[in-house]
Amino acid sequence: MHFVISFIGSAIALFITSYVVPGITFSDSMALLVATIVVGLVNTFIRPILRLISLPITMVTFGLFALVVNAATFALSAWIVPGFEVDGIVPAFIGALVLSIVSTVINFFVDKMGKDSKKEVPPSPEN
Repeated sequence: MHFVISFIGSAIALFITSYVVPGITFSDSMALLVATIVVGLVNTFIRPILRLISLPITMVTFGLFALVVNAATFALSAWIVPGFEVDGIVPAFIGALVLSIVSTVINFFVDKMGKDSKKEVPPSPEN
């Protein structure tokens, strides 16, 4: 169940990103869902490799090059998914930043709700 809620949260974050950042568009809701899956897969499998390769320049730039890697993976996802368009490097950069912030906020609330529902009820005092 947590996977489904996380996927819905990611789709909402991607939708909000496309609404906020000019230059990021979806042709339809199916493109949004496919893009959500592809962004997740690219972030899981390709971004760690790119971060490892770019580690020296990331250290020299005090971590700022990680933002470039995030923008590149976001643009790569748009290149893979038909109907998901990112019009240049600036929308990719801003979109990756906005997506990261919105996803963090959504995941914070999803995790908070999950922890609240798992709280144990203290035993009632016996008379």
